[in-house]
Amino acid sequence: MKRSIYADNAATTQLDMDVFEVMKPYLIHEFGNPSQKYAFSRSSQKAIQEARTTIADCIGAQPEEIFFTSGGTESDNWAIKSRNTEKFIITSTFEHHAILNSCATFEHIGGNVKYINPTEHGIVTPQSLEMAITENVGLVSIMFVNNELGTIQPIKELSHISHKHGIPFHTDAVQAVGRIPINVDKLGIDMLSASAHKFHGPKGIGFLYIRNGIYVSPFMDGGSQEYGYRAGTENVPAIVGMAAALKKSSDGISQFTAHIESLEDTLLADLTTAKIRYSRNGGTNNLPGLISLSFPGKDGEAIMHRLDLLGVSVSTGSACDSHNTEISHVLRAINLDNESAKGTIRISLGRNNTIQDAHEISLALIKVLSS
Repeated sequence: MKRSIYADNAATTQLDMDVFEVMKPYLIHEFGNPSQKYAFSRSSQKAIQEARTTIADCIGAQPEEIFFTSGGTESDNWAIKSRNTEKFIITSTFEHHAILNSCATFEHIGGNVKYINPTEHGIVTPQSLEMAITENVGLVSIMFVNNELGTIQPIKELSHISHKHGIPFHTDAVQAVGRIPINVDKLGIDMLSASAHKFHGPKGIGFLYIRNGIYVSPFMDGGSQEYGYRAGTENVPAIVGMAAALKKSSDGISQFTAHIESLEDTLLADLTTAKIRYSRNGGTNNLPGLISLSFPGKDGEAIMHRLDLLGVSVSTGSACDSHNTEISHVLRAINLDNESAKGTIRISLGRNNTIQDAHEISLALIKVLSS
């Protein structure tokens, strides 16, 4: 039986077993509703408080600035849709659809959005943001790491320009949290979106960091949970799991990065040695292991399916676009030519991948591309 190799960690990651063990008591025995006042619920209340503190510590925030959500998509929706429609939002053309579609709704209800194009290397430059700013801007939202290219944006410089004009700065950091050291104060971030399943936590849980003093409207009406801003009984097991996963990922970033870089180097060296014709999309400042490769004259969709038959799981772009055979909006935003865009796949390596995996992925690619 063939061995399966998972290389789509930008789509989701495997739940860490240590995280699962931390979650188990709150799935089975400690099931009290945190909103109740009796003794049985105190364990759940304490677990949420400790998780909020742990997450805050991991990104240099205060516990009261962490708001639990159902994931990155909800966090992005909240950040965008809570803005005053009398003011512009500035974002980029290659954001995740959670941002782009939220901005489309913002426009539908009377707001205005200005879109910045990234460079051909997948970077939103400080100069382009400066040029886009007018007097009536209420929010700048630029993603931390592009989910298809892996390009890391100059967040500190972008937030500095935003603040120079008195504008709050939000970042969709779904691909960055747990993978890159983040300190929201040092980077000048006012709001940040994150999702646990991107750093080996459970699905269906995330958070929105909101700096003290930044206005947002309540996202969900009901009870008083999340300081009255996001009603609904808390998902205690998932919250506890997210905190444990982020703590483990944050503590191991240096070791994890070195491991992933060795896998990436191995895979690309194998392709080069085999004289496979390819180009890597994005510039030189990329998230380790998130690799966008174009094979001119080939069909990325066909490559993905043939690799799948060989037991290797990769993507043709964002997983949210998996049912769409059109060229992705990200590749269009960087003006990639049609031939290269149609022949593009995304390989995203994770901490559970091995050097053997890297060799086998490249061998499978070589087999597919040479036939």
